[in-house]
Amino acid sequence: MAKRTFNKEFFIRSVKYNVRTLFRKEIEEATEQQIFQAVGYAVKDAIMDAWIATQKEYEKSDPKIVYYMSMEFLMGRALGNNLINLTFYDEVKEALEEIGLDLNMIEDQEPDAALGNGGLGRLAACFMDSLATLGYAAYGCGIRYRYGMFKQQIVDGYQVEVPDMWLKNGNPFELRRPEYAKTVKFGGYVRIENHNGKNVFIQEGYQSVLAVPVDLPIVGYGNNVINTLRIWDAEAVNSFELDRFDKGEYEKAVEQENLARNLVEVLYPNDNHMAGKELRLKQQYFFVSASVQEAIAKYKKNHSDIRKFYEKATFQLNDTHPTVAVAELMRILMDEEGLEWDEAWDVTTKTCAYTNHTIMAEALEKWPIELFSRLLPRIYQIVEEINRRFVIEIQKQYPNNYEKVKKMAIIMDGQVKMAHLAIVAGYSVNGVAKLHTEILKKRELKDFYEMMPQKFNNKTNGITQRRFLLHGNPLLAKWVTEHVGDEWITDLPRIKGLAVYVDDEKAQHEFMNIKYQNKVRLAKYIKEHNGIDVDPRSIFDVQVKRLHEYKRQLMNILHVMYLYNQIKEHPEKDFYPRTFIFGAKAAAGYMRAKLTIKLINSVADVVNNDASINGKLKVVFIEDYRVSNAEWIFAAADVSEQISTASKEASGTGNMKFMLNGAVTLGTMDGANVEIVEEVGEENAFIFGMSADEVIDLESKGGYDPSQLFNTDQEIRHVLMQLINGEYAPNDPERFRELYNALLIDGGYNRPDPYFILKDFRSYADAQRRVEEAYRDEKRWAKMAMLNVAHSGKFTSDRTIQEYVDDIWKLDKVTVKLEEEA
Repeated sequence: MAKRTFNKEFFIRSVKYNVRTLFRKEIEEATEQQIFQAVGYAVKDAIMDAWIATQKEYEKSDPKIVYYMSMEFLMGRALGNNLINLTFYDEVKEALEEIGLDLNMIEDQEPDAALGNGGLGRLAACFMDSLATLGYAAYGCGIRYRYGMFKQQIVDGYQVEVPDMWLKNGNPFELRRPEYAKTVKFGGYVRIENHNGKNVFIQEGYQSVLAVPVDLPIVGYGNNVINTLRIWDAEAVNSFELDRFDKGEYEKAVEQENLARNLVEVLYPNDNHMAGKELRLKQQYFFVSASVQEAIAKYKKNHSDIRKFYEKATFQLNDTHPTVAVAELMRILMDEEGLEWDEAWDVTTKTCAYTNHTIMAEALEKWPIELFSRLLPRIYQIVEEINRRFVIEIQKQYPNNYEKVKKMAIIMDGQVKMAHLAIVAGYSVNGVAKLHTEILKKRELKDFYEMMPQKFNNKTNGITQRRFLLHGNPLLAKWVTEHVGDEWITDLPRIKGLAVYVDDEKAQHEFMNIKYQNKVRLAKYIKEHNGIDVDPRSIFDVQVKRLHEYKRQLMNILHVMYLYNQIKEHPEKDFYPRTFIFGAKAAAGYMRAKLTIKLINSVADVVNNDASINGKLKVVFIEDYRVSNAEWIFAAADVSEQISTASKEASGTGNMKFMLNGAVTLGTMDGANVEIVEEVGEENAFIFGMSADEVIDLESKGGYDPSQLFNTDQEIRHVLMQLINGEYAPNDPERFRELYNALLIDGGYNRPDPYFILKDFRSYADAQRRVEEAYRDEKRWAKMAMLNVAHSGKFTSDRTIQEYVDDIWKLDKVTVKLEEEA
């Protein structure tokens, strides 16, 4: 693909013009934020021709479109990523320098788009990047959250949630499309009328909101393809009732507006109360209904036979959140398009596909019937009928086996089970790593797999190297290109060419120098944000991810406490300096996770201020972990902590980002760690702990007795006693009692230590000793780190998307030519 031409003079004029027209200023007077806005709009102008050309090509060639439906799209900052994929990054940097502006400074003015939180949302963002880069027609469908989940502040060591005001200054890349607004209805009741012998279902007495699409460009790398992330904003149908206001009924006058606003305020409203549950279900139906309506409207522009809808559209349901799409598609096909049940079911079951992202049973969504039927009365009727017909199928296949019905029914025990609905209606059900898919088939979804094995398949997750190497680690990216050429940018397996350099001392030295420079960059960030001096020559041991007990941040910090005790008790021993870096958000209502954050910060306070240990150990908690600081963290890490309880992590993608950036995995054989080890070899990772089979076997026996370890292992007992003797909370010795109790008395599931932290602790400590031993041998470490980069090729999201296309979606590639190329 010929590189698009960049007109430097026009770009500079555009930036200056934007500063004048947006802010009535000359460029010298503009603030840094205003300059970012001006540059953002100039880049959007550069995108626009290709965005229009892409849409025209889709209209002309009429390709099948994948609608990727997700509650989250963790996009990160757009400016740098768009410039990278336009292949204009260096040219824009140079143009801005000419007028005295620094692109790095400008990028730092952009807030991370608060449209997602964890791995699920970042995966969706990587997939959108790969779909555009590979030239496939796709829409991402989600919600335009005003405040995201929350911005994390650490106050006195505790997580404090504050609104993420990411839209405060506007978003130069978004495009509001009110002409495509859709009406979404909640509540009311369903009236049935008989029209010529056919029942017609009419929803009445409902509340409605307008879903207004806001489009963001998804730029393919160097190929002119610009796909669209369509996030829905909510507006009231009648935003202001003047007559009520005039009567003094001020709250009633804006009631509709408040309903709309609440829908799009935050991602994952706290659902440990009924109002939160109701809002979550409303959010899901809101964006799904609008997206399904839009997909059908788009299809009907060029096609008259709705029965063939599935030939031109496929819905990929990213976890259970968008599963209501099954019933919404049925509703529209029957109630608005006039299809009979069997015809509508045929279309639906050829359109919907489901990705399962979790092994944790509690994360498979279930809704109380009372809530579901009250909020979505027509949808509930349809789900009830899907369930009735499916139960008949179960009974045919397993006569007189009520246990099977109980395990597999969509509606059971007063709940609507969304994963069951997705499996029954989906034409594909995929896990996201080999191990995860096998566990689904053999355990969590065993009954479904036995009944419909043809639906199940695996699609190991991936990441985009364009964001996490080309943009996030420019020094390493340049070095890789110098050694293997630049084809890796769109064909990551080409990076394997680095393997021939792993024993080359010059290459090792260059590689480790790049790692050191990235560590210096992160150390500067830590000093600015945490006020802590860390030594870039120490081992940077990093665990950054969502905070959940199964991810075992608690085991990590207990081990830091253990190391600290060792250093204090044996000052004569030669400890290699270590910097332990954490970053994580805990869900607002997840008290044990939030207490773990407090423990990490309390340990940091003690360790970092103890002059007697001579800087051998430092602990850092990076506030508000997000995509933009993640890029720096991955680039600087020596050790990648992937220490989930085996069998609990579906895949993980942080493990892949660390690997790509030359960090060595310290982990359990869980999720995609298994495949990472397959690629790079166990000798180039530090594996510890029980296997998935051992964990599952132990769980089936009711767990184990951690008190035996407590009573027989003095060092473990010492660490646990420090949770309750005031060592890390002198003013409140009981502060961490809850964590102590979870490990020894009851951590959930009516048993202590359900995530086997103490069971795996010694194996983990031994792996950490092996890390130190390996790091002391500079050549050995350099070779291990370089081999990790060289063997990261499998873990590109380009490979994952191509597998989805080949095995599930069956899309056709599209080529977009601009007029200048035609």
